[in-house]
Amino acid sequence: MDKKAPSGAQAVLRAIALLKAFTLERPERDVAELADETGLRRSTVHRLLSALESEGLVTKEATPGRYRLGPTVAALGVRALRSSKLHQTVHPVLEQLADETGETTTLEVFTEGKMLILDEVLGARLIGASPSLGTAWALHATSTGKALLAALSPARASEVLSPPLKRFTSTTITDRTALEEELETIRRSGYATAREELEEGYTAVGAVVHVPMVEPYAALSLGGPSTRLEGEALLKLGALVKTHADAVSKRLGFEESS
Repeated sequence: MDKKAPSGAQAVLRAIALLKAFTLERPERDVAELADETGLRRSTVHRLLSALESEGLVTKEATPGRYRLGPTVAALGVRALRSSKLHQTVHPVLEQLADETGETTTLEVFTEGKMLILDEVLGARLIGASPSLGTAWALHATSTGKALLAALSPARASEVLSPPLKRFTSTTITDRTALEEELETIRRSGYATAREELEEGYTAVGAVVHVPMVEPYAALSLGGPSTRLEGEALLKLGALVKTHADAVSKRLGFEESS
């Protein structure tokens, strides 16, 4: 039995190497590519991919022989994030924001090209946002997504923003030039707004949370009916969310360079 342990550990390490080979730049891979990159035999890669697929860690693409990371990886990532210092630090802030404004607040993180709602505190108002914990939404149509894009370098923002820009409502920004102009505005104000760009009647404001040593990947959001989030009220809420996001960043050890 002891003699089998190294072999089992080796198989695990090989499977992990395959999972790590899937990147943002190369989300889809085939057996030949993975074999060349990891130095494993194609038969070994195929066998390991079959085992990973059975557990939802990879999934087959429509193109024969190609794979991408599966839903189980995302689920594990969410569990890890929810147990992280980020989640623990932000949750009381979401509660405070929701209590102060009566609107729904969220913590969202960038994953698989979208903003995933990692944590959520529902507002006390009778008419408000519906529960959306665990859902993921397009970067260009959300306040958190646009706040994140504005915080990244132009080159990185262009890299993570996959064309075409899908239209969700009549006010969704689908032109890259128009979006870049809005990102410049967001960089100046420090927060983003999404006025009925994802759903008719829903407006949100969002601001990035900075974590030391890594590129921006998280943001706070506050959202509710457009009838309440408009004009001067929307500006005040945007500034409020930015203030709380900046405070969280400092608690996490982030220091803004001068």
